[in-house]
Amino acid sequence: MNIFKTCLLMAMMTGLMVAVGGAIGGSSFAMIMLVISIGINFASYWFSDSIVLKSYDAREVSEADAPELYGIVKTLAKNANLPMPRVYVINSDVPNAFATGRNPDHAAVAVTTGIMKALDKNEISGVLGHELAHVKHRDILIGTIAASMAGVISMIANIVQWGAIFGTRSDDDNGGWLGTLATIIVAPIAATLIQLAVSRSREYDADKTGGEICGNPMYLADALEKIEFYAKNHAPMPQAGTATAHMFIVNPLENSKKTLKNLFSTHPDTDDRIAHLREQAKEMHLLT
Repeated sequence: MNIFKTCLLMAMMTGLMVAVGGAIGGSSFAMIMLVISIGINFASYWFSDSIVLKSYDAREVSEADAPELYGIVKTLAKNANLPMPRVYVINSDVPNAFATGRNPDHAAVAVTTGIMKALDKNEISGVLGHELAHVKHRDILIGTIAASMAGVISMIANIVQWGAIFGTRSDDDNGGWLGTLATIIVAPIAATLIQLAVSRSREYDADKTGGEICGNPMYLADALEKIEFYAKNHAPMPQAGTATAHMFIVNPLENSKKTLKNLFSTHPDTDDRIAHLREQAKEMHLLT
């Protein structure tokens, strides 16, 4: 069901890009937007992992550099029947982690120095099991494409807005002022909501599979509880950006001051995720 939902949301995003093109330039511009969306998909497929790792100044570590961390990833990758991913460490006191890479053969997992200090070995295995589940489900590529497409729609909306302000558009332009207003106001909001829905739709499946990979869903539940506590009582991760927030196990930009969080959040409510994991542990007879 979640796979179907994700495919539907991605189709909606592509359709929205084409509709934006049609609203501001007719069928020819709609075709241009379709080509752009294909180009975004191609660029995201090949370059998303290197871009995001560089943006967080992540440092690759070997088994000699970080034997315990590397050993956890190695065991989990074997449990998940996945190739060994590259392992990275981000110098940040904020506990968090993410996975990236276009497919399992080109995957990487990254953890902050803060998460290695805040969590025990079992909890770290729960977090990394979740991240390897994203790799297994190819969620990283899906999320990156959705975020890129939403960014292009927002950029075009800004261009149209400035064009309207400085009078470079006329009432005779395709779609008229109604189309212009829809492009400026409605399209970016719709694109963002679709992107966030894509992100949320993948988290529950990654939690469930991650609980299976690490052997005990409560490892991940306990880790989420600690990470969420930190997020609610400390400043957001300073180097985090909105374009990559969906990749982390908990949104690094959110804290207890969230509003309309269910609709405008990259992740489902953490308490709800923990409740699902507890039910999974009961089904596995690991929790009474």
